[in-house]
Amino acid sequence: MTPRRREAAMPFIMITVLIDMIAIGLIIPVLPPLVGTFTGNQAEHAFWYGVVTFAFGFANFFGSPVLGALSDRYGRRPVLLMGFTGLALSFLVTGLATALWMLVAVRLVSGALQANAAVAQAYVADISTPEERAKRFGMLGAMFGMGFVLGPVMGGLLGAIDLHLPFYVAGGLAVLNAAYGVFVLPESLPVERRSAAINWRKVNPVASLKQLTGLQGVGSLVAVIGLASLAQFVMHTTWVLYTGFKFGWGPKENGWSLFAVGVMSVLVQGGLIRIALKHISPQRIALMGLVSSAICYGLWGAATEGWMMYAVVVLNLFGYMATTAIQTIVSNAADEHSQGRTMGAVASLNSLTAVFAPVLGAALLGVVSHLPKGDWRIGAPFFLCAALQAVATVLAVRHFRRESSSSTSAPAGGATA
Repeated sequence: MTPRRREAAMPFIMITVLIDMIAIGLIIPVLPPLVGTFTGNQAEHAFWYGVVTFAFGFANFFGSPVLGALSDRYGRRPVLLMGFTGLALSFLVTGLATALWMLVAVRLVSGALQANAAVAQAYVADISTPEERAKRFGMLGAMFGMGFVLGPVMGGLLGAIDLHLPFYVAGGLAVLNAAYGVFVLPESLPVERRSAAINWRKVNPVASLKQLTGLQGVGSLVAVIGLASLAQFVMHTTWVLYTGFKFGWGPKENGWSLFAVGVMSVLVQGGLIRIALKHISPQRIALMGLVSSAICYGLWGAATEGWMMYAVVVLNLFGYMATTAIQTIVSNAADEHSQGRTMGAVASLNSLTAVFAPVLGAALLGVVSHLPKGDWRIGAPFFLCAALQAVATVLAVRHFRRESSSSTSAPAGGATA
């Protein structure tokens, strides 16, 4: 791509991600209550919500590396269009669902077709130099955050009118995004930089994760990504149920709380991380973010009043930087021909954690669902998140120390050879 078109493509993909995340954010406050309309008690509610979220993660675990490889072979644009179609189908059928099996089935289909985040990251890597990627991943992260500013609030307000309404609006936005992709979004991967053929042996999830682990500078960082992602997905899958069980929150209250999360994400990803990267390395930012998140997970679990959830959202400043910092390290370790496969492998790893997260989170909430509102033990899923994040921090410290030792000892080894 020419430099001029390279600059023009960044706003295009940012708009795509923004619309995508608004659509996804719309359903977050209302999907748990919708599942609850098919169940008889809180324990059953937690179990079936876990099954519904498990279905998406399970299908996405197998689908993400395939979609990433397809984007390396045929370009990012057609795979994004496939993802938007999958989302539109998921939202509209979910809104029309009359039984739990329909929710599970449509989440399986949409999970298999959806790798929008990973392909969008590969798109940004296509149009950016290694030096630009940290800043541009931050810009992309800001769009994710903006989607979570607008989406959950809209979903909460619409859900207060009718529980099914946010799903129809989200489906409409997904269709709009598909139309935008067809008529406006340019392709980021030139033909000469596409992979010659797809090696189907390497696009299964296990092979993709092995390839990711083998990248120079990544290695055991895969375990860090996995643990941090598992903690994040446990939080995502239990937030609405947790606040409902503990504080009696409904869709509107949860919409506003997720609005606060989105605002902080936009502020950090859209501006503060650029300032931080001028003075601090991505490795150090990643460590500070992991520590911050570990502390804040514990504080969320221990909260005794609803306003405390907002206070911790603001406190977790560096926590919003960790993902961008780690994505930058991984992307810079991959060559230009394998960005889609690499980001697909990361997405597959995230999907694997999304498979286990609802099982763990829903099981813990099921155990404490009988406790009275305000009981500190209802925070069990968040205490698990804090423990997972703490282990990830220890592994990250060891990884970066090994990498630092290897880089400083390599010249000496070369001199003696």
